[in-house]
Amino acid sequence: MSFLRPSALYHFLITYSSLRWMPCQSSGFLRWPGLDGFLRLLVVGLLWSTFSELRSIPSSSMFPTLRVADRIIVEKASYYFRSPAIHEIVTFRDPTQLSGDNPDVVFIKRVVAKEGDTVEVHHGRLYINGVAQEEDFIAEQPAYTVKSTYVPKGHVYVLGDNRNNSYDSHVWGPLPVKNIIGRYVMCFHRPTN
Repeated sequence: MSFLRPSALYHFLITYSSLRWMPCQSSGFLRWPGLDGFLRLLVVGLLWSTFSELRSIPSSSMFPTLRVADRIIVEKASYYFRSPAIHEIVTFRDPTQLSGDNPDVVFIKRVVAKEGDTVEVHHGRLYINGVAQEEDFIAEQPAYTVKSTYVPKGHVYVLGDNRNNSYDSHVWGPLPVKNIIGRYVMCFHRPTN
């Protein structure tokens, strides 16, 4: 019975050398990774936990950029090599607490001024070094006033995008750079409700 034997086309496809790259042609793709695969996975896991972290947004202080319960990725490596830049969103430890009180309290705000700058808020506008800033990312104009504040060396000035509902530098002053944990990279999950 010739119809039970493999056809010539089947033999051609199996034996033709350029088609052997196909995963279905070898069972090697079904094998478990060896020790080197597990070591690579361990190294990637250690690097991920050292240089990045996942966070959840607990409040509406960064609305509309970030909403409550958004899940974000924060990278922690770049500030070993450079200083925070204007308009970067950073996570940091609460500067009003003594060190070690509660290290789990972490805020997320936007850097609006760096060391050497002067910051003022009046008539619903933010002024950096006397120049009014165009901020299309904020929820509404600030309803408070901040007198001219100098940002000292080793500090930045941070404000939430929801200016009237944010516990930030307009309350407690410039933030020490040593309190910064990392830089916001992206939002990877936004709840639908």
